[in-house]
Amino acid sequence: MPLLPRSTYVLLVITSLAEAATGILLLVSPSIFSRLLFGEEIAGVGVAMSRIAAVILIALGVACWPNANARGAVFGMLTYSILVMLYLIVVGISGTAGVLLWSAVAVHAGLSVLLIRAWWKQPKSAA
Repeated sequence: MPLLPRSTYVLLVITSLAEAATGILLLVSPSIFSRLLFGEEIAGVGVAMSRIAAVILIALGVACWPNANARGAVFGMLTYSILVMLYLIVVGISGTAGVLLWSAVAVHAGLSVLLIRAWWKQPKSAA
């Protein structure tokens, strides 16, 4: 196991696996994902863009897997989690909410708190 606090290691493993799994779900079935999260169907170029987003999520999971640059991995996942949470709030307020939208907001809010904690626990000299 890398020289990380155990809690940070576990958090990065869980978030990396969760984002990669979300990417795989989105890659396999963009329409189900869209319906559950946004309550809307997608078609045409929306399917292609969803699959590009899926590849990005898989890459995020790989890039943030715990390694020697844990501080960078935590910061990358934190940045993603906060921005997705804020965007989903805007989407939900606009009225385009599927059954899982607010759950996704809550999950990203919780993850953001845990990631902020992990960020502050990391030694500043860790590269």
